[in-house]
Amino acid sequence: MSIIKKVAIWILTLPLMGCTTVPTTTNDARLNDYTPKITTNDFNYDPYKTPIAQCYANELNSEPDISGATLIEDGLSEFVIRSAFARMATKTIDLQTYIYSNDFTSKVLIGELKNAADRGVKIRILLDDYGTKSDIVDVTLLNQHPNIEVKIFNTVANRSKLLYYPQFLTDFNRLNSRMHNKLFIVDNVAYITGGRNVGSNYFYPETASNFSDTDVLFIGDMTRHATNSFNEYWNHNLAIPASVFPKAKSKRALKKLEKTFANLEIKSSEEVRRYNTIISMAMREYKQKKMDFSWGHGKFLADPPEKIEMSMAEKENYHGKIIQALQHLWSTTSNSVYMSAAYFVPGQGGLEHMLDEEKSGVHMTIVTNSLASTNAPTVYAKWEKYREQLIKSGADVYEFMVSAENLRGKEHDRERKQSSFSVLHSKTMVFDDNISWIGSFNLDPRSAYYNTENVAIFESKDFANKLREMIIKDTQTSWHVTLDNNDKPIWTGYRPGDKTPRTHKHAPDTSIFRRIWKNICNLVPEKFV
Repeated sequence: MSIIKKVAIWILTLPLMGCTTVPTTTNDARLNDYTPKITTNDFNYDPYKTPIAQCYANELNSEPDISGATLIEDGLSEFVIRSAFARMATKTIDLQTYIYSNDFTSKVLIGELKNAADRGVKIRILLDDYGTKSDIVDVTLLNQHPNIEVKIFNTVANRSKLLYYPQFLTDFNRLNSRMHNKLFIVDNVAYITGGRNVGSNYFYPETASNFSDTDVLFIGDMTRHATNSFNEYWNHNLAIPASVFPKAKSKRALKKLEKTFANLEIKSSEEVRRYNTIISMAMREYKQKKMDFSWGHGKFLADPPEKIEMSMAEKENYHGKIIQALQHLWSTTSNSVYMSAAYFVPGQGGLEHMLDEEKSGVHMTIVTNSLASTNAPTVYAKWEKYREQLIKSGADVYEFMVSAENLRGKEHDRERKQSSFSVLHSKTMVFDDNISWIGSFNLDPRSAYYNTENVAIFESKDFANKLREMIIKDTQTSWHVTLDNNDKPIWTGYRPGDKTPRTHKHAPDTSIFRRIWKNICNLVPEKFV
């Protein structure tokens, strides 16, 4: 190690002395006395005898390894279904997420989880440290409940706000890789997965920056594999018990949170009553078998948690189960692929594969973010260099349109409001109108090589048709990107009320400053987007 590097590390770590730190591995001596509250004995039950499974007993027993799937297209429905299943749980709930915000809807879900635990349901909550900034997230307070255990994955040692980010310089390889997985598992027989984290901007369209996303509720055999994956992460040495985090031990903070819920019950009794009515309706719809399930067979795949600890060279040559499955699906597809990809940077290898497929007759329909809608202009800058070649190959390319009510300025120069916009956040694909792909995996280098991810692959023509139609619906409210005679992009699309299409020769709904910033972002190496 050079003298300069030693001095730099010494300068960075000197202020850490005496500050509150937490373990970064369960091998830390400070966890020698740790005793888990929830063990394998709590899972010694038959999931198919739980009330959730009994509602669809005939379907679940009709074929070996069968599962049911229903699309959850909007955030409000997603939140309602999570709350409804938390109330129907009788045995266990497992929650794994990258982001758990500290906002109103997240607190409401905390209340649902606590109520379930009060009934005796055993609950495990696994949060990524960077995604949640766990010191301020109230969900960690639930760790004080005897039936709830919270763990934080891939922690930053020093908890000082001032020194949080500088630590990335001394441990970049580990901390740059995050647990991006998203799971909500109930009674080991039903689970929700997709692109949504936990936060108001994933559930409510009225929030400042709303994420347009897609989740799926699965019941049946696939849940078993989802739970096995959760267990791998839960028992990994990077999963640190919340009991060592300062705020998680604060009884005062928990009492304050409980008081917030009590005040809400009193001051907003009518709103609470309506909320409970909606949740009851969702529970009744499920129990009366009115949910639109499609039946088929599938696989749940996830990166191993060990991916976080790989060396940089190992990560950049990583080809795990998810990538292998994606390559296999592409190679066996003969007709069409529909993609809704929030962040689309396929890499040169991926691009060449897609171009070969299009040339062989596999038609691609791609929906991704526009420069106006993206929350990651660096990703968009990299996407641009692939877009032209995909269009030339014959692919239909669409970029997500900012809704009319979220625009301001003159008609000829509309610009996205930074405080109010909609971001495409889906990660879905349909192969040959038969096999569906949905999960946390983005088609970009970060998902492929650095973060851990999970996906569900489901074989059902009925479900694939529903997912395909949803993607086609998104194309109708997106800009269709084509090329002019000089191979320059043209954006064409209809806004609500338009009788004729609008055409743009530069990225719609953006200012010159955003376009300049995008060009600056292009200087970032692709592997770091």
